[in-house]
Amino acid sequence: MNFANLIQIALRALSNNKTRCLLTMLGIIIGVSSVITMMFLGESQKQNIRAEIGGMGTNLIIIRPEWRQRGGAAVSAADLQCLKEGDYEAITNEAGYVSSVSPYVGSSGQAIVGANNAPTTVKGCSEQLAVIENYTVEEGAMWGRNEVRTAAKVCVLSAGLYRKLFPNGENPVGQNVRLETIPLKIVGTLKEKGGEDDNFMYVPYTTVQRRMNGIRYLNAIYASAATEEVSAAAVDEIKAIVRDRHNIRKGDADDFEVMSMTEMLESLNEILGILTMVLSCIAGISLVVGGIGIMNIMYVSVTERTREIGLRMSIGAKSRHIMMQFLIESVIISIAGGLIGVALGISFASLIIKLLDWPFIFDGFAIVVSFVVCTATGVFFGWYPARKAGNLNPIDALRYE
Repeated sequence: MNFANLIQIALRALSNNKTRCLLTMLGIIIGVSSVITMMFLGESQKQNIRAEIGGMGTNLIIIRPEWRQRGGAAVSAADLQCLKEGDYEAITNEAGYVSSVSPYVGSSGQAIVGANNAPTTVKGCSEQLAVIENYTVEEGAMWGRNEVRTAAKVCVLSAGLYRKLFPNGENPVGQNVRLETIPLKIVGTLKEKGGEDDNFMYVPYTTVQRRMNGIRYLNAIYASAATEEVSAAAVDEIKAIVRDRHNIRKGDADDFEVMSMTEMLESLNEILGILTMVLSCIAGISLVVGGIGIMNIMYVSVTERTREIGLRMSIGAKSRHIMMQFLIESVIISIAGGLIGVALGISFASLIIKLLDWPFIFDGFAIVVSFVVCTATGVFFGWYPARKAGNLNPIDALRYE
């Protein structure tokens, strides 16, 4: 009995029990579609994050206070006051691998123009932050050093905030926007970048310090490495400058941290990779459940077809032929369920990715893994029932009622 005949016999046996065969496949279908969906979503989210970080600039470096514990109570980085204007000036004057530097003081509030209003993030900075974050001015111009020196009440609106405050598309330059109780003159608007829904305004950092937050320290310092290749060198250089400014001795812990976009991207990719793997493993439990279902059904099939097995053995079929027949049936169920699961998984992932507006990344590795796992599941869970069928005594099988 050749392999082609065994496949024909297996297909005929499965077609005689279509409903039971489909229900057996269900666990495999759910498992494979879940794994495919999770892995496709994971890859798309990674690409989405890469695009967002790339839009911010791969050369971006952020210096901020180190998060720490004080007296057993958690203190957020924004509340620590170790970064001063002198640190910003030292980095500007001494860092050779850095092309642009800006202090950063954050705030937020309700921006109001006439009857229109929107909650917004306030980025207190120098005029260099737009360059560091890869933004260009569309209308008007960025304010300059004189506005920073005098803590002028001026601002530049992001494209998203402009649309909310000026829905009719009028020119906002020269008009005033009220941030809570503080009037700010609009001197420019930013060009939209990468279709992102930005919602912020640039304001001189001294204005935010003195007129909004009432502080003298900085929440962070933003810098841009001269090139991506020297980003690591720029980070080391900045650390050395700030350590010297803070009189931190060799071997003592820093009271600040320096993070480059490359490091952030690597960390996020690692976290997302682990999360995707965990979710895929959880979804893969369905494959185990589906495999157990195959084993149960194959046991039932062996029991129901005991007389058939005995008849085939009596006319010359060997144990290995009977075993191979049932093993082929279990593998066919697994692969067929896997094919349907892959189709459904790609469809579900495509739909979710489209709704979330993420880039679609075709993950061939996920499909290959799914087929390998499906085949292995069919062999693993079908082997024992097939072995039982192959070991039946022909005389006992013919007598079975």
